[in-house]
Amino acid sequence: LQALFNLLIPDHAADAFSPPRLSEPGPWDLLVERLLGGLARWDAEHFLFIAERGYLYEHNCAFFPLYPLSLRAGAEAALWPLRRLLRLRSRLLLSATLLNSLFSVLAAAALYELGCAVLRCRRAAFLAALLFCVSPANVFLAAAYSESMFSCLAFGAMWRLERGHCWLGALLFSLATGARANGVINTGFFLYSCAKLFALQLQLHSGSLRMLCLLWKPLLSAASSAVACAGVFLPFALFQYYAYVRFCVPRADPEPPVPEPLLRLALDKGYRVAGARGVHPPWCSQRFPTVYPYIQDVYWNVGFLRYFELRQIPNFLLALPVTLLSSWAAWTYLIANPRHCLTLGLERRKSEEENKPRAGFCCPAVFVYVVHATALLLFGFFCMHVQVLTRFLGSSSPVLYWFSAHLLQEHEPLLWSEGTDHQTTSLRGESPGSWGKGAAANPVLRLLSNWRFITPLSKCVLGFFLSYWLLGLVLHCNFLPWT
Repeated sequence: LQALFNLLIPDHAADAFSPPRLSEPGPWDLLVERLLGGLARWDAEHFLFIAERGYLYEHNCAFFPLYPLSLRAGAEAALWPLRRLLRLRSRLLLSATLLNSLFSVLAAAALYELGCAVLRCRRAAFLAALLFCVSPANVFLAAAYSESMFSCLAFGAMWRLERGHCWLGALLFSLATGARANGVINTGFFLYSCAKLFALQLQLHSGSLRMLCLLWKPLLSAASSAVACAGVFLPFALFQYYAYVRFCVPRADPEPPVPEPLLRLALDKGYRVAGARGVHPPWCSQRFPTVYPYIQDVYWNVGFLRYFELRQIPNFLLALPVTLLSSWAAWTYLIANPRHCLTLGLERRKSEEENKPRAGFCCPAVFVYVVHATALLLFGFFCMHVQVLTRFLGSSSPVLYWFSAHLLQEHEPLLWSEGTDHQTTSLRGESPGSWGKGAAANPVLRLLSNWRFITPLSKCVLGFFLSYWLLGLVLHCNFLPWT
């Protein structure tokens, strides 16, 4: 589809990062560009450039290294036999397409397993995973962006944590931070787990002389959580140190010569080049020099309420559907579990647990994920370029897909015949064979094939997912404003 739209719609002359091509493309390079060029727009140019040239320009350091390193490894290893036919950039673009396809499939599978563990409802988990496959952030999961890798690692880490594999979860979260900066927020899962264990021990043995003896469990958990949080934060800190050495510390050995067209681009656009002599960047003299917030501030004017301008109203409208859906999810959970939310899920009340649903979106286990999604929503809405909110939430939080699946199952009579009884069905007694076979087993296809008969709410939810799925391909792939 993106190849078709690229053919039919001329590219917009956007003021985006567009480094010059230093080698003449061959016929096979032109074919790859014609077929996959729509996946190399906007920030994808940064990732491809970093994979090819390294962190040459200062503002490239806004993009974390794990994804570009993976692209380079794929181009040099898996696509090594094509080196005589394709130049490096074409192999990197092909590598990005193949890797993102793999990461997207693995992310959907991880989201399904995570849904089964948290929601305890296979049908809800399956429907949420299908919605992820038509995510409103779809174009960013397919293009040469790090979103698909981050989703795969983050959802996989959450699943492993739910299964009790804390160290594997910490490793996956650490890798996720190496792909995107917002991975550091995932330290909250370990902190919450530690706080929950500590609160449970206090409530179970309150007033008991044995309590002091039993505190070794939460203390050991606290130590483990501290190590896990440090591991998750480590890639961020290491990358800031790398940027400091690259742009702030004079090198004894001479830098490799930078091609003239790239130096000319830096001069025209005001980019700071690594190893350039002269005044050091202001962030180098900070007590804790961190390039990431400096780049967001200086190059993209990212900061609290900075985007609240009249001319940004169209971008706020773009972010409105995901903002409303995420806010509705948080409100629905709060209304269903007021005491659980007010006590931060740390109070153990047996009578309350018996009366609350143990499966589905409103079950107690979803609390930490709702808090995580709400924190991302508030930060993205007030402190970021608001139009990125759809891909920010769509690639980082399962709540967007869980709540959409919850709405469809709760309010769509066409899905009630699947045995949900207006609510959710627990894992017990379910078997995949009971879902049916063929297209009838896919509830999303079932709703789309009966579009005229489904409820307005179902049309709104599916309409949001599918319209953004399509508009992203049309606009983003032609350098039109969809970032």
